[in-house]
Amino acid sequence: MEVSLFDFDLPMELIAQTPAEKRDESRLLLIDKDNKTYEDKIFHDIIDYLRPGDVLVRNNTKVLPARIFGQKEDTGAHVEILLLHQIKGDVWECLAGNARPIKVGTIISFKDGKLRAKCLEVKDEGIRIMEFIYDGIFLEILNEVGNMPLPPYIKKQCEDNSRYQTVYAKVLGSAAAPTAGFHFTNELLERIKNKGIEILDITLHIGLGTFKPVKEDVVENHVMHSEYFEMSKEVADKLNKAKAENRRIIAVGTTATRTLEAIMQKYGKFVEAREETNIFIKPGYKFLAIDALITNFHLPKSTLIMLVSAFMGREFTLEVYRHAVEQKYRFFSFGDSMFIHGK
Repeated sequence: MEVSLFDFDLPMELIAQTPAEKRDESRLLLIDKDNKTYEDKIFHDIIDYLRPGDVLVRNNTKVLPARIFGQKEDTGAHVEILLLHQIKGDVWECLAGNARPIKVGTIISFKDGKLRAKCLEVKDEGIRIMEFIYDGIFLEILNEVGNMPLPPYIKKQCEDNSRYQTVYAKVLGSAAAPTAGFHFTNELLERIKNKGIEILDITLHIGLGTFKPVKEDVVENHVMHSEYFEMSKEVADKLNKAKAENRRIIAVGTTATRTLEAIMQKYGKFVEAREETNIFIKPGYKFLAIDALITNFHLPKSTLIMLVSAFMGREFTLEVYRHAVEQKYRFFSFGDSMFIHGK
């Protein structure tokens, strides 16, 4: 498949720069993927379309202040580092801006030496393996030194960093937020529970696998990076029970989707797991785990719009996106959302 098949025209002014004033008052496009219909709603209306017995699966990862700015100790050159994944102890996989000058042995100083990093290994695509050097507690220092890793299309930092977290963020480790969850408030989640919908948490720490741009011309040539995920035995048992009882499993976001599908693809059922996945869901994929999906509007030619296209069809996806543009929905991380369901 040509990557250009997943392109669409998006006016720059529709890229949301700030979150909605109230999380659950963002807009919601309600989509019936089987009947090929859609309706304009407000996000808190979603409760009217959730059924008692449904299972809502959300990603409870919490975003690290993973973007740090420093200087090379030998030359004073400015460097930007994005922490992607903790390998072991103080050794992290990182993405380096202007990576070429960072070679094995390069030492970078952050915040007047409060935090330092030594390059242990050079990899392709700006990836560096870095060992961090510090006195004290790493996460406390990172909170002081680091910045929230907002996507590059958002031009200024949030006034309130909590708005780049879901209200249920719990397990620290992500280099980006699972943005489909931004629309939920604690009050809305309580109302959903009271309606008889089960809410379950899994964890996928978001890294390059989710947000790496597709630079190939052919979809199949794109290589997904691995991301770490966890599912507990309790959650696996509850999901298997829901499947056996033919209850809907609704993924909150593409990261929850990829976690659920990765486990089902590998094991044929939900199991306790702590491992990595590089699953690439694109048209032609047969969904085994989820029945419905809550997601934001994604970048043109991205792996995320390919996932959505796999779920509801490429042509219909592009039709839906054209409607969203015409109706001036807000796009990307701080934008509006879709609830894609079927029969």
